[in-house]
Amino acid sequence: MKKDHRYDLPIFKLALGQHRFEYELGADFFALFEQPLCEGQLHAVVELNKTERVMTLDFHITGTVQLVCDRSLDEFDQPLDLNEQLLVRFGDEAKELDDNVMQITPDTQVLPLAQHLYDYIGLALPMKKLHPRFQNEDDDNPDAETKLIFTTRSSDDEPDDDEPADPRWAALKNLN
Repeated sequence: MKKDHRYDLPIFKLALGQHRFEYELGADFFALFEQPLCEGQLHAVVELNKTERVMTLDFHITGTVQLVCDRSLDEFDQPLDLNEQLLVRFGDEAKELDDNVMQITPDTQVLPLAQHLYDYIGLALPMKKLHPRFQNEDDDNPDAETKLIFTTRSSDDEPDDDEPADPRWAALKNLN
């Protein structure tokens, strides 16, 4: 990841209490990362509540990202609206304690947010990227893929009940 100080949060001289920061996440933001997940126009609002021992950062990210459909390879706009929370506590050393909990030293000047914003966007993307024209088909028929597998099977593959079965299997059927 390339460094860009526009996405750093200056926390050293912040007074205790509530603070609000806003970030525009566009092509220049996604260009910071070696393998961008997507392109898009997003707006991030970070509300920080600073106390003596801990800072709570509430992220609200809205906008759209451009994705490629897994089925047709057409590009489409996917709306995103997500809320995440990051807890930052003060300690002896800087380390990540959990997915949403990190520890920093009391003399830390800035808190880089670019990687957190990128991760939150990546987690909000759907696993199956379908163009909106295909989403209604799958919503109406949730077993479409399963039925496709069963309908492509030819009748030659299915065993006939008239044929005598292997005697070993016949013995097992008698157990029921």
